[in-house]
Amino acid sequence: MSNNKILPALCYFSIFFSPLLLPAIVYFITDDHEVKGHAKRSLISHLAPVVLLIAGFILFSFSIISYESRIHTMMTGQFDFWGLAPFLFMLLYGLLFLFVVIWNVFQGVKVLK
Repeated sequence: MSNNKILPALCYFSIFFSPLLLPAIVYFITDDHEVKGHAKRSLISHLAPVVLLIAGFILFSFSIISYESRIHTMMTGQFDFWGLAPFLFMLLYGLLFLFVVIWNVFQGVKVLK
């Protein structure tokens, strides 16, 4: 196998051992256009869960800030979105991360063939 198949596959498989570091290094080091394109795609796919995690942190912060008003809402029996939001986020994040892992493994195997 040549380097133009191994390096892109490693970039995709790096979701398991160094998600952001290896694709970034390969992207800036290599001169091959095809390898650089795969490194960029894998880096973007590895960044998606990180961006969602930052958004979830902001959502969780709003959930904690609105805690006092949520207590009043729970006492009156009204629906409380901010109390449910962290659980919805965890579900969404888990599904996205599972999709990203499966996609990266699929792309890594596809590059090796």
